[in-house]
Amino acid sequence: MKHVWIIGGGRFGLRAADWLIKQTHPSFAVTLVDLDRQCLEKAQSLECKIYAGDGADFLFSRMTRDRGPDWVVPAVPVHLAWEWCRLRLGKDRLLSWPLPDEIACHLPNSMRGSASQIYVSHADFLCPPNCLEPDDRCTMTGKSRKPDMFEVIAELDVQDIIPFVIQSRQLGPGVGGYAPADLFDLADRIGMHHGTCLVATACRCHGVISGGFVK
Repeated sequence: MKHVWIIGGGRFGLRAADWLIKQTHPSFAVTLVDLDRQCLEKAQSLECKIYAGDGADFLFSRMTRDRGPDWVVPAVPVHLAWEWCRLRLGKDRLLSWPLPDEIACHLPNSMRGSASQIYVSHADFLCPPNCLEPDDRCTMTGKSRKPDMFEVIAELDVQDIIPFVIQSRQLGPGVGGYAPADLFDLADRIGMHHGTCLVATACRCHGVISGGFVK
């Protein structure tokens, strides 16, 4: 039995929960977290635990290096790994920092979410929700796969801004997540740094980047 915490109970979170719960090899025990009680009411028909609260706070208060789920699935409209790292390291130590336009110029189909956040994607189209992330070709176009986005971001060299990246790994069609050990490793690496940085979560095709400064 694999334990999964899905952070976010909107359309993507509910879809992920439904798919994971129906699997038998391996089987998954799912906990779904959301601030919106209406979202949680929709999840009551699924065989999962529900919790009302902020997702980053839930991870910070309930997950340790030795206790927690096998996987965390981010399904909230915020950069969950970034928010958790700020709680882990201290918001007075890991500060939001504006990302220069030069970073967006180095990445495909970039779009700003705010001064300190950029979304990137290899796709200039709407991806199918059940993409299997095949190794060789894009599910939608059939063309050869482009370099993995998590590697593209990790190799950025812009204005001495150090990139810290956590890879979102596919658990099923359209369902991606990361292991708690990877989150703690991310925070450890950031904690050893001083100065400007970027913190990114990325799968093979898409990514979200937050700009930071470590005091």
